[in-house]
Amino acid sequence: MDFGFGPEDEAFRTRARAWLEAGLPADSPRAWERALGRDGWIGLGWDTPEPGYGNRRASLVQQVVWAEEYAAAGAPARVGHIGENLLAPTLIAYGTEEQRRRFLPGIARGETLWCQGYSEPDAGSDLAGVRTAAVRDGAGGHAVTGQKIWTSLARDADWCFVLARTEPGSSRHRGLSFLLVEMDQPGRIEVRPIRQMSGTSEFNEVFFDGARAAEVVGGEGNGWAVAMGLLALERGVSTLVQQIGFAAELDRVVRTAVESGAVADPVLRERLVRQWAELRTMRWNALRTLGATDDPGAPSVAKLLWGGWHQRLGELAVLIKGPAGAVGPAAWSERHPYELDEAQRLFLFTRSDTIYGGSDEIQRNIIAERVLGLPREPR
Repeated sequence: MDFGFGPEDEAFRTRARAWLEAGLPADSPRAWERALGRDGWIGLGWDTPEPGYGNRRASLVQQVVWAEEYAAAGAPARVGHIGENLLAPTLIAYGTEEQRRRFLPGIARGETLWCQGYSEPDAGSDLAGVRTAAVRDGAGGHAVTGQKIWTSLARDADWCFVLARTEPGSSRHRGLSFLLVEMDQPGRIEVRPIRQMSGTSEFNEVFFDGARAAEVVGGEGNGWAVAMGLLALERGVSTLVQQIGFAAELDRVVRTAVESGAVADPVLRERLVRQWAELRTMRWNALRTLGATDDPGAPSVAKLLWGGWHQRLGELAVLIKGPAGAVGPAAWSERHPYELDEAQRLFLFTRSDTIYGGSDEIQRNIIAERVLGLPREPR
């Protein structure tokens, strides 16, 4: 694509930068979402007619501008991005006008937070194996029973979109529906944080026991098509935001290598240069495929590239510290006997990069089958 920043885009950049400089910080993640929504900075990428659903219209290039300025400003991590970047475009593509009018304004105002109920203990990358079941409840909705895992933001979310099996006896891709479930249902929904080896708990298990699903998106039994459509939306402008974060991490690793003298090692120096070059390549690839909705392999290629890259950066982060990379900081205490430093947290967290969001094996299968036309893997 012919990608460049014109005068209107630079004017948009000036407005975005000024707002971010004036708007930081906020009292809480929810307060920050409301501030973004109040001034129209949520939903820039929603392809909706005027006047839309409370969102500000912006071109694809301007969406990139906003993403770059947001990351450069060190703005808070978003807790509304699942609703804004995943659920909203899915409703625009597959939902009814009534559903769009009901749910999109709350997301645009930064008032309604969402989480994603896809993965299960026995159905992670292979979503066609989900067992969570939903049956008609007699009141125009469904009663959902089952377990989801690795659910980000489940403790904060107001709603969850859930992939569930609505046709008893169905298997694989058939008989699935894309349901919207309100999280405030005491006794019917339980959220349990998952403590990781890094000591943090970004993810959760969610247990549904007859929880009511108010809406079906895309029609009952069409959940697989809707779910796959959503996953195709997951890697777009957000990939460029992610890469800006990667660049900041790489800068810290390089700075540590220079300060410690590890950069004098020609092998480590070559690996650092390779990380820089690969990150630049990923950026150009992301720009090249931005908005390429007719390329079924683009999301999988992007995931393969950044997953392995980030994992190698984590390895480098501890490697350049030498033996000190294997022990904790000097400020250990009895209260926090296993405190990790920044490099160690990066190393441990990136172990999962080639698994979550679709494992490398699954991504290679998608490229082989849908792009190269190779025979499908035997089941």
